[in-house]
Amino acid sequence: MSLSFRYPLLGLLLLLIPLALFVWVWMRRGRSVVLPFDHGKQKSGVLFKSLITVAQCFPALLLAIIVAILCGPQQMSEPKTKKRLTNIEFCVDISGSMTAPFGEGSRYDASMEAINDFLDFREGDAFALTFFGNSVMHWTPLTTDPSAIRLAPPYMRPENAPRGFGGTEIGKALLACRKRLMQSEEGDRMILLVSDGSSSDLSGGNDMVVARQLRESNVTVYAVHIATSNIPDQIVNSTSVTGGEVFSPGDQEGLNS
Repeated sequence: MSLSFRYPLLGLLLLLIPLALFVWVWMRRGRSVVLPFDHGKQKSGVLFKSLITVAQCFPALLLAIIVAILCGPQQMSEPKTKKRLTNIEFCVDISGSMTAPFGEGSRYDASMEAINDFLDFREGDAFALTFFGNSVMHWTPLTTDPSAIRLAPPYMRPENAPRGFGGTEIGKALLACRKRLMQSEEGDRMILLVSDGSSSDLSGGNDMVVARQLRESNVTVYAVHIATSNIPDQIVNSTSVTGGEVFSPGDQEGLNS
């Protein structure tokens, strides 16, 4: 912990005034007035004179305090309240349909570009990245250093995805992300799902089963349906039940928002 001032140079100059007043009080001789008992045998009165001089120094001391306040004292210390950490799991679809055009690239390209911008927007949170199709691949663990996420796009493009990622199984991916988020003991838990299709493993009421498991684990799901088709009801249920929401961007600007 340390103390600094907003206007230190001005403070030093102004403190010369109370300092000069303090020196003047102690050094001044004043005018002598002869009294009848001055010719008698009286004590020197040094103690009484010192007490009076000390009392006369109070205005100088008060002026010094006022100068210090006007100079803007600033106490540098640890923040008393810290930002609450949010653990955010990006769950990105890399099925074949994610190669469809979107903006100046594909849906996958636009999604990863938006995620990179989101990393800057939510600086200080913990992030993890999971890719999915019919299978699930956890690319990075939860970390406050998102550099590995920024380097991921060239390696996991849908065109380069290994076998088993051609379809879309959102339910499996959400539960896999939930399992990882359950390992975080501190902060909120959120999944940001980015996909362009529906999922067969959420049909037959399974969307509500998955959503309830996520809600019981205090995991909130937000989704971006990056396609021109209507948002599947299963995705709406999977997000709303957990307290989240689903968005349908029509263009690059909408995705960025």
